[in-house]
Amino acid sequence: MFKHGRGRSICASLLMLIPLVFGLATPLAAQDSATAAPPAKIQQLIALLDDPEVRQWLATRREAPAPAAATQPGGFASQWVAALRKHLFSMRDAAPQVVREWRAAKDRIAVDMQGHGTMPILKGFAFVLIVAYGAEFLSRYLLRLKAGPERLGQGLAVFVRVAPLVVFAIAAIVAFVLSGWPSRLEAAVAPLLIAWIVARLLIAISASAFKVAIAQGVATEPQQGSVALAPEAARFWYRRSVLFIGALAFLWAAADLMQALSVPENVNEFVTAALGLVVLGLAIETAIRRPAAAEVPAGRRLLSNALVVAFLILLWLFWSGGMKVAFWLGVYTLGLPPLLRFTTATTRSMRDADAAGYMRVARNVLIDRGARFAIIALAAAWLAVVFQFKGSSMVQDDVFNRLFRGVLAGVVILLAADLVWQLTKEFINLHLTRASVDVADPVLLARKMRLRTLLPILRNFLAAFIAVVAGMMVLSGLGVAIGPLIAGAGVFGVAIGFGSQTLVKDIISGIFYMMDDAFRVGEYIQSGSYMGTVESFSIRSVKLRHHRGPVFTVPFGSLGAVQNMSRDWVIDKFKINVAYDTDVAKVKKVVKGVGAKLLEDPELGPLILETVKMKGVEQFGDYGITLSFAMKTKPGCQTQVRRRAQALIKEAFATNAIHFASPTVQVAGDDKQAIAAAAANRDAIDRKNAALVQEGGEAAAE
Repeated sequence: MFKHGRGRSICASLLMLIPLVFGLATPLAAQDSATAAPPAKIQQLIALLDDPEVRQWLATRREAPAPAAATQPGGFASQWVAALRKHLFSMRDAAPQVVREWRAAKDRIAVDMQGHGTMPILKGFAFVLIVAYGAEFLSRYLLRLKAGPERLGQGLAVFVRVAPLVVFAIAAIVAFVLSGWPSRLEAAVAPLLIAWIVARLLIAISASAFKVAIAQGVATEPQQGSVALAPEAARFWYRRSVLFIGALAFLWAAADLMQALSVPENVNEFVTAALGLVVLGLAIETAIRRPAAAEVPAGRRLLSNALVVAFLILLWLFWSGGMKVAFWLGVYTLGLPPLLRFTTATTRSMRDADAAGYMRVARNVLIDRGARFAIIALAAAWLAVVFQFKGSSMVQDDVFNRLFRGVLAGVVILLAADLVWQLTKEFINLHLTRASVDVADPVLLARKMRLRTLLPILRNFLAAFIAVVAGMMVLSGLGVAIGPLIAGAGVFGVAIGFGSQTLVKDIISGIFYMMDDAFRVGEYIQSGSYMGTVESFSIRSVKLRHHRGPVFTVPFGSLGAVQNMSRDWVIDKFKINVAYDTDVAKVKKVVKGVGAKLLEDPELGPLILETVKMKGVEQFGDYGITLSFAMKTKPGCQTQVRRRAQALIKEAFATNAIHFASPTVQVAGDDKQAIAAAAANRDAIDRKNAALVQEGGEAAAE
């Protein structure tokens, strides 16, 4: 089906030339059969009557209301009803004039083409077709030759499909301009050519989008879940999109053609309303036959179809009644949300998930957000144009006009701000991803840690800045004077500064900590009673993860002096007590061997800058000699190196009969004195026992 998309678009484009061919048939024949041209004065009169300004002035004079009626007061509703009634009556009166005006238009073309003949016109058509299709074929051939069929990804395939059509459009417009058409015929052919070009481009874009949907099952997200667009549904919507694009392009070309041929406005609106019935029938048929999920109940689907059909009929009534602003608002309400959902799902399937460069990241953002921005911006711009030309006659309130245009401009501003923010955020995230990769070079590692510290703060600042600037621009577009707001915000900020001195102190302290590079994410710091690894920052505080698990959120103003334990190197010292009879020189020699063994360790060796050494005798204690040891390691590695060193020292001491100091108590005295004391003690005990026996005998005698 998609292989024949180009052929179908060409056929649809050629069908749009049928009115021009039939319209030119009669004047060309009349020109060939005419024997004499009208007199010069008659030609001047016809040219003067064909002038749009003259015709507009005559129509104004003919349809001018009575002075008494013009002075009658009326509100907005009465004016709107009167304008609607006048429009409908004008279209009713235009019905009998369609055939007459069509003949008059052909006569005008015949007069304008006198002196040119038929062959130059046919040569002009042939020149435009040959140049346009030749440029398209050449560009398509060169693109496919350079890219190769095996290298065509999704994005490149879309480019190869659409780029030749852009070349076709440029070549066709240039060839058309250089052909030298008669002025009125050129004005009549131009809308057909533009409709032809736009229809081909839109059909190619639609074919590319639905081809992706069929190939990968693109999912739209109406609410929280996702509904896969089945291949049959994609084919259905592709066919309907081709029909809609062709019908709408033909409708627009016909309306602009009649305007170029000086057809009265009421006749033009009557014909476009009649042709709009064809589009209405196609829309109703599409709404009824559109694919739906299998789980949707029949009653709910019937009700949905009835509401959609009623809404479509209402849109046609808006169009026929001249309420173009209401018509386009309804079209956007009905078609814009599903179009945005499908566009978002399609563009996300075309993104590069493994993008690691600036160009690829920018491409992802432009594909995802840029497509949405382009659709909404074009819709807002077209609505502004329609409102300017069609709504000003019915809505005379300047405040309403300013608000309406301000809302449209605000939508575009917010979309542009979102696009800028997404680009900025993705670039910062790319830097953070690169900074998260571990490297062996300490200088490069320090730089990456600094980036991981500062980039999140920069990201938050840019988000606030973009939001504030976009909000100010939207308010300015709505007519709000932002100068007093900025001045008031300054005064309010000063008041907050005086009332929240602690907050200001925290923010300013944080700025200076960052400028001094006092600490970074991932470093272990200590400040007073707070210690831990730096996890993240905010604008006023830092989060520290203690080595036992708790998280401290410390305001910058409360940090004070910061002890950073993760910079450059760490010297770790510890002490060991040995017995007094230990040979200190032997201990130093044994520890030197332990240090050499530590350097040979494949796991701990790279972490040691200077191995463990005995510094000497620190002091003499009550139970032994205190020896001090020291070593130099990389930051954060001293604990595991110290534990291993102490284990090796214990093993080495045991092997070399070196004893650790232990508490002992020694009791000393004379043996003769001890014997005499013991004898005296025994004599005292014997005397006491004898006294107790004697007291017991006396008590018994009594």
